[in-house]
Amino acid sequence: MMKKIKLFVLFSFVAAKLLAQDSTDLLKQLEANEPKKTIYTYATFKSTRVITSHSVENIGKGVLDVRILHRFGPLNMGISNFFGLDYASMRMGFDYGITNNIMVGIGHSTWQKTYDGLIKIKLLRQSTGAVNMPVTLSLLSTIAIRTELAKQDHIIPNIPRRIHTTFSDKTSYAEQIIIGRKFSKNFSMQLMPTYIFNHNRIDSVNKYTFNRDSLVYGPRRKNTFAIGVAGRLKVSKRVSLTAEYYYQLPDSKPDNVFNSLSLGVDIETGGHVFQLHFTNSNGMTEKSFITDTDDKWKKGYIRFGFNISRVFTLAKH
Repeated sequence: MMKKIKLFVLFSFVAAKLLAQDSTDLLKQLEANEPKKTIYTYATFKSTRVITSHSVENIGKGVLDVRILHRFGPLNMGISNFFGLDYASMRMGFDYGITNNIMVGIGHSTWQKTYDGLIKIKLLRQSTGAVNMPVTLSLLSTIAIRTELAKQDHIIPNIPRRIHTTFSDKTSYAEQIIIGRKFSKNFSMQLMPTYIFNHNRIDSVNKYTFNRDSLVYGPRRKNTFAIGVAGRLKVSKRVSLTAEYYYQLPDSKPDNVFNSLSLGVDIETGGHVFQLHFTNSNGMTEKSFITDTDDKWKKGYIRFGFNISRVFTLAKH
């Protein structure tokens, strides 16, 4: 009787092992035949802006992003001007997601009383699995129209006079390729090759374009090429450090301007994203902060600013 029991136990063990092997082989075969899924990267940057510059991110379809960008005066204005806080400029913008990959926007800046529009299209998205794409790639196109009246004082010194300008004299365009990659859950970077076409007023006297400090026209090149780099380092669940820098190619760099450098902190609070930053740029459109930055960090021309973003879902997905 004991011998029969031992044979039964041995037979049961062998049968269970063979069945388990067959089940494992069957599962492997099913997994091999199952089509691979594409796993997309998300939140390369938390917002559609790094600081002032656009990121590779788009807002979702049917979502409205109301965004306020605020800049104060330079810190080196001293205590008498509350370290620049007595002076400020701002941009208020509205961005809307037509699809998950296409967004449009409009805005108004107090800087040179500028109206601007934009369209951003995401062509590639970083992913693994069935589609292995190492980067996210977006195209950005913007237009900016300055409506502030300018003056001309180079003909008769100390007696400024108004200049008649056409629509094209006040218009500038920026075209940008944004190439971003999320290297880990905490670190992302992007490159931003940029071309800016800046209309100049051309008359019998000279070529002129707007200069901030004196509200007159001064020499300026029409075409500018720049390369931007930006990064994001997540230090906690809701706090990230950000930075962006634009290098203007020497042959196309406007006269008497400097490269834009900005450092910031992003704070996420539900539907809001607060961005606190320091920068040497006053303008908040691509043309203005890339080609019109006439202040230097090392001379104390550092401006404190903040951005506030609030999103509203207007249409169901």
